[in-house]
Amino acid sequence: MVLLPKWHRYCKINAVPDRCCFSMPTLLADLQNLLSDLISRYSSRVDFLMIRLEESEGTDILLRGDKIETLSEGISIGGHIRACYRGGWGLSSFNHIHTIEDRITEAIAAARMVGDEETLLAPIEPVQAVCQLPLTGTNPRHIPIVKKQQLCVHYTELLKSLDRRITTTSVHYTDSAQRVIIATSEGSLIEQSWVDMEMRFAATARDGDMVQTGRETTGSRRAFEDLMGLDTQVKGAAHRAVTALSLPSVKGDTYTVVIDPILTGLFVHEAFGHLSEADMAYENPDLLEVMTIGRRFGHPELQIFDGAALGGHRGSYFYDDEGTPATTTQLIKDGVFVGRLHSRETAGKLGEAPTGNARCLNYHYAPLVRMTNTWIERGKTPVEDLFADVKQGVYARNWLGGMTNGEMFTFGAGEAWMIRNGKIAEPIKDVTLSGNVFQTLADIEAIGDDFYWDESGGCGKGGQNGLPVGCGGPSLRIRNVVVGGEAE
Repeated sequence: MVLLPKWHRYCKINAVPDRCCFSMPTLLADLQNLLSDLISRYSSRVDFLMIRLEESEGTDILLRGDKIETLSEGISIGGHIRACYRGGWGLSSFNHIHTIEDRITEAIAAARMVGDEETLLAPIEPVQAVCQLPLTGTNPRHIPIVKKQQLCVHYTELLKSLDRRITTTSVHYTDSAQRVIIATSEGSLIEQSWVDMEMRFAATARDGDMVQTGRETTGSRRAFEDLMGLDTQVKGAAHRAVTALSLPSVKGDTYTVVIDPILTGLFVHEAFGHLSEADMAYENPDLLEVMTIGRRFGHPELQIFDGAALGGHRGSYFYDDEGTPATTTQLIKDGVFVGRLHSRETAGKLGEAPTGNARCLNYHYAPLVRMTNTWIERGKTPVEDLFADVKQGVYARNWLGGMTNGEMFTFGAGEAWMIRNGKIAEPIKDVTLSGNVFQTLADIEAIGDDFYWDESGGCGKGGQNGLPVGCGGPSLRIRNVVVGGEAE
């Protein structure tokens, strides 16, 4: 199998048994002259020019019950050109490198057609680097697809075997290995590679007209072994679906709620993280006024961060898709909003420092301001003390799904219990948590001393869905949360 057949004209191939693959240092050396020549010939026509080349290969397996709906391995090859002129952007993507000059011309023409202001890109130092995110175990690309299928079958059998009322199951496995080269008119030339993998499990239980679903998701950028030995987690999804059939629904009301670290991670990503992305604020003057640096949003103990420089997580990398080095950005310090996430353009327009948060799903898309690994720092309150003095409340764990609309959010809990007189009481179902993110941040009463990283995230924005991210945090106690619908 030849990974990049359309690039033979420019790249040397090293033959190994049963496949051909690139030696990436050789690839970089061979492409450097080509990219440098193209950049030098065309960059004078625009204010900024970037060429991004990408190779990816991956596996996709989907089992619904005993039926294999998807069993595939694929290779994707291509690139895109981004040009900026007087604040206007042009983008052109391609699959064949022999068309690259035509695509450069198209991107430049588009940029010059729409540009009518000033190009403001926050400055960064040019970089020349070759880097690979390290693995701690087996690369999934070295695992035969039949073994990946067997793993999916094993988890399917676990889901089905728990109870006869389990009527529908699904197991979805994906992995991908990406190699990206970025060359810019400012002198950067970066090659970066990584491997990402994810598994999703769902079980639906039915008893008459009653239907309940349990879900679990996990992911990793470290080792195939991280997807093995998940029996307890997988059976937990089926167990929650069956158990929920006989549980009472929560009575809709406003409660003090304790949420576990997984829900905290979902909350900080979905409800607050997206509002911290500077393109959201820059394009919405009302939101920009709300998201004013220096505004107090919450508890004096509240610390929120985002950063790709933190290694070992699904949102980790060395450079973003504009060649900006990864950083760690504090968004909230001691309850006060102190920073936001940037591309070079949003940083330039708002007069702030770039944070390395410009990311694209693949070469078909332009980079957007995106979160990486987002978390709330652990607090000082022992977890058992979060329940103290709660006369009647709700304890919610894990997640089923959710949605946000601006500063409003609604999340579904995977499992929940009532809290009565400071103790966890009877289990309940159909628990949704709703509110305004700013009011909810202000209503955080206590921050637990535990912490958990959730690597199951796939973020969506601007049509680019499934971008790997990490999120985490401690348990939280929050007052005045609308649970189960409208407050009485």
